[in-house]
Amino acid sequence: MTPRLTASFWVHAYLTRLRLADIPAFVVKKGDETAGAVLIKQSPLDRTATLHQRQFDLMADTRRWTRIASGPEAEIDALIARERARDPDLWVIEVEDRAGRTLLEEPGFDS
Repeated sequence: MTPRLTASFWVHAYLTRLRLADIPAFVVKKGDETAGAVLIKQSPLDRTATLHQRQFDLMADTRRWTRIASGPEAEIDALIARERARDPDLWVIEVEDRAGRTLLEEPGFDS
């Protein structure tokens, strides 16, 4: 088993990378410090949003960020609320960028 970063450490590193790229982002819901899963909501500020979650890829034996939903922002917020009700350890980060950037495709975010 390979060592993993704590959720809190990963979130803080991610927010720092976004800040360095001048992309506003906020922790909307704080989850478990060590093992909480993370959802990334990307809002282009036009009342739509996409939701990303890290999922395990069995074929590649790695974790990858996957877009799990997109649509009206109210629907994405309702989906997040349902997920938080099911998993209170879940972190939710909102990224606000008109160009739709999340940086999740950059090296270092896929593991």
